[in-house]
Amino acid sequence: MATRTPKSASKGPAKRSASPRSTPAKRPATAAGRPKARAAGSGRKSSVTHPDPISWVFTMVGKLIVGLWMLLANGIGSTARALGKNARELDPAHRRDGVGLSVLAGAIVLAAMTWRNPEGTVSSVVNTTVHALFGSLAWALPLLLGLLAWRYLRHPDQNADTGRMVIGWSALMVGVLGVIHVANDTPYPAGDGQGMDKVSAAGGMIGFIVSAPPMSILPSWITIPLLMLLSGFGVLVITATPVHRIPERLSELRHMLFERHAEQPAPRGPGKRKPRARKTDAEGAETVKPYDTPVIAEKDKLADHSPEIVPGLTDGPAEEEPSAPERRPEPPEPTPAPRKVEQLVLSPQAGPYSLPDLQFLKQGSAPKPQTKANTTVVNALTSVLEQFTIDAQVIGFTRGPTVTRYEIELGPAVKVEKVTALTKNIAYAVKSADVRILSPIPGKSAIGVEIPNADKDLVSLGDVLRSQVAQADHHPMIVGLGKDVEGRTIVANLAKMPHLLIAGATGAGKSVCVNGLITSILMRSTPDEVRMVLVDPKRVELSVYEGIPHLITPIITNPKKAAEALEWVVGEMDRRYDDLAASGFRHVDEFNKAVRAGKLVPPPGSERVYQPYPYLLVIVDELADLMMVAPRDVEDSIVRITQLARAAGIHLVIATQRPSVDVVTGLIKANVPSRLAFAVSSLTDSRVILDQPGADKLVGQGDALFLPMGASKPIRIQNAFVSEKEIAEIVSHCKEQMQVEYRDDVAAAPVKREIDEEIGDDLDLLIQAAELIVTTQFGSTSMLQRKLRVGFAKAGRLMDLLESRNVVGPSEGSKAREVLVKPDDLPGLLADLRGE
Repeated sequence: MATRTPKSASKGPAKRSASPRSTPAKRPATAAGRPKARAAGSGRKSSVTHPDPISWVFTMVGKLIVGLWMLLANGIGSTARALGKNARELDPAHRRDGVGLSVLAGAIVLAAMTWRNPEGTVSSVVNTTVHALFGSLAWALPLLLGLLAWRYLRHPDQNADTGRMVIGWSALMVGVLGVIHVANDTPYPAGDGQGMDKVSAAGGMIGFIVSAPPMSILPSWITIPLLMLLSGFGVLVITATPVHRIPERLSELRHMLFERHAEQPAPRGPGKRKPRARKTDAEGAETVKPYDTPVIAEKDKLADHSPEIVPGLTDGPAEEEPSAPERRPEPPEPTPAPRKVEQLVLSPQAGPYSLPDLQFLKQGSAPKPQTKANTTVVNALTSVLEQFTIDAQVIGFTRGPTVTRYEIELGPAVKVEKVTALTKNIAYAVKSADVRILSPIPGKSAIGVEIPNADKDLVSLGDVLRSQVAQADHHPMIVGLGKDVEGRTIVANLAKMPHLLIAGATGAGKSVCVNGLITSILMRSTPDEVRMVLVDPKRVELSVYEGIPHLITPIITNPKKAAEALEWVVGEMDRRYDDLAASGFRHVDEFNKAVRAGKLVPPPGSERVYQPYPYLLVIVDELADLMMVAPRDVEDSIVRITQLARAAGIHLVIATQRPSVDVVTGLIKANVPSRLAFAVSSLTDSRVILDQPGADKLVGQGDALFLPMGASKPIRIQNAFVSEKEIAEIVSHCKEQMQVEYRDDVAAAPVKREIDEEIGDDLDLLIQAAELIVTTQFGSTSMLQRKLRVGFAKAGRLMDLLESRNVVGPSEGSKAREVLVKPDDLPGLLADLRGE
C-alpha cells in the first residue's frame, strides 16, 4: 500500500519563509507615530503636536459606530445561535413539518405571482424570472412545489424517497423543456430585443441550456430522442424502476388496468376491514403449508436473501372472522339453563370491544441507506485484505438499524478460514470490538462481516405493526419483533413457535422485548381471542398491565403462587384435550370453528354450554426466581406444558437474565424450540441459550439473535422499542373497553388437610419438636426422625400438629417447610402447647 508524504514535511519551511506573517513589517517612524527627538545643541524645546479637534471628533464617532455595529452583530449572532440550538433540540417530526409547511407556503406565493397578471415590482420581477427560466412550463412549478410539500407532510418518514422524487421530477422537467425548446426552433436569448421573449415562450433558459449545445452539432431528429431519454430516466427514478425491471413493471401496470376488475372483492360495509384470506379444503378445515415457520418477513426482499424464511406465510389453523381495529365480536347469547363453568370464557354481558388505534405507537427514525462511516469501513476492510494478500474483495453491504453487514467475495481457491482468522485484525482496522463474522451468509456465496453502526436507527414497534407484512396477516398471535440486518421488518406468530425462550443480560433489552410482545397482543387481539397469565417475580416489570381485560388472574409476583398457576395451566390443558378427544378434533382452532358453526351438541342430559377456547399466553418474566423457590415443581409444569400444550392453544414465553444450566435445564431447552438471545456476558451463556456462539458478540440495547423453530442459523435483529408512555396509553384504552374478569381458581390457596388436633400422649415429643424446629429455623420431617428417633409416621404427625398451630408452613414437596415462629417467641409457643 503506497504511503503518502505529508505536505508539511516538504513545503512547510518554504511557506513559512514566504508568508507575510513570518516577518512582521516595520512601522515607519513618522511625526504622528513617534515624536522627533530634540536636535542636539539647539536651544529650542521640541514642541509636541496636538491632534486636530475635528479629526478627534470624527475618530470618536467612528469608534462609536463600530462599537454599536459590533454590539448589534453580536446580539443577532447570539440570537441566531440560540434559535439554531433550539431548532436542533426540536422534535424531528416538527422539523419535518416545518420544512413541508415552508415549501407549501412558497408554492402558494409563487402561484399567486405567476398564475395572474403581476401587480407591483416584486411580482413582475418574480414572474419574469420564473418564465425566463422555465419558459412555457412555468405554470407547473407551483404544482411541483405543492407535491413536494405533500410528500414532506404526508410521508415524513420517507425522506430518502422524497429526495429521489425531487431528482426524478427535475430530470423529467429538464428533458421536457429541452424538447419544447427544440420544437420552437431553438430560439437564442441574444440578438434583437425579442430574443428573450421567444426563449420565455419556448423552453426558457433551462430548455435553451440543455438543447442548444446538441442542436449546434446534431440534427433535431437525434436531439429530441436524447432529451426524451433524459425524461425517461426521470420517470424511472420517480417510479424506482431499474431498467432491467421495466418489462415487469409494464406487466404489473397491464394487470392493474385490464385484469383487476375480475378480481374485485365483494363490497364491504363502512368501517370494516377486508376479511381474512385463507385457503380451505372442501370440508372447511384450513390447509397447513408445508415447511412453515413462525417468522414472517417482508415479501419483496425475502426471496433474494434468506431461503429459510418463507414469504407470504398463511395463518395457522384459525377461525375465519374479520380482524381489524374496528372489529366488533358479537357477545354470546345468555341461556336460561344453568351451566357449569368448565371453560375459560367471557361473561355473556361482555360488550363490543374496540382495538387500540395504531396512532398510539410513535414512529421511529427514518432508515439511512448509506453514510460516510460505511465508506470508511469498506476502505478499511479492503486495506486489511490487501495487507494479508488475500484474493478477496468487498462487493457491497446492507445497512441495518444497528449493524451493517459487509459482504466479502472470495477469489478462486481461497479458503474461507483465511478471512475468518482475521477477526481481530478486522476489529483493529474498523476500530470496533464487536465484530461478528458470518460464513457464509445464508443464501449467498459470500462472507458477512457485521460491524455496529456509529449512528444507529431507532426501530419502533409502531413501524413494525404498521408495516405491510404485519397488516397482511390477521392472526391474533402475531407479534412484532423488529428489523433484521438487511432492514426487513420481522414479525412472528407465537402460535407457530409454539413456545419462546428469551435470555439476555441486564440492560440488553429483554424487558423491552417482553413489553413489545404483550403490547402487540393488546394491539391486535381482543380478550375473547387471547387471554394471558403474567408472572413477574420482580414485581415492577409488568405492573403497568394490571387490570387489562386479557388477564385471567392478577399479575403473579409470589414465586410460590407462580408454581400453582403453572399447575393450573396444566389442568386447563388437560381439560381442553378432554374436549378435543371427545369431539374428535386435533387442534383447538378446529374445535372453535365447530362451536361457532353450531356443530357441537352436548350429550343428552348435560348442562354443558360449549364456548370457543381463547388462546392462552403464559409469560414468565424471570425464570431464575421460580427455579430458586420450587425448581422441581416449576420444571415439571413447564416441561408438561411445552410438550403437549401446542394443540390446546396454550403457549409459553419464558424470560431470564441468567441463562445457566441450573435455570435453563436440558428438559426445558429440549421442549422450547424457539430462542431469542440478547447480549450475554459469556460464551457459555450463548451456548446455553442458542447452542452456538454469537450472543456474546452482540452490542446490547435491543440487538438480538432470533433462532425460530426449524432454523439452522439465527437471524440478527434489532428489537422494536416501545416506550412506557405508549404502553400506558394502550393499557388505558383497553381498560376503558372492558372490565377485567379474574378466575378464582388459578392461584388459589391449597386446601388444608383435616388434622387431628388431639395431642394425646405426644405432648412431650411435640414440645421437643417445636423447640428443635424453632431453634434451628429448619422444618424437616427427616430431621425430626433423626433427632427424636421416631418413625416416619410419628414425625409426619408431629409436623402436621405444628402446621395446625401455625408453627410451620404447608408442605412444599421435597423442600423443608417454612418456619413461622421466631426463636424469641419460643417461650410463648411452649406455654400455649402446654395449655398454660
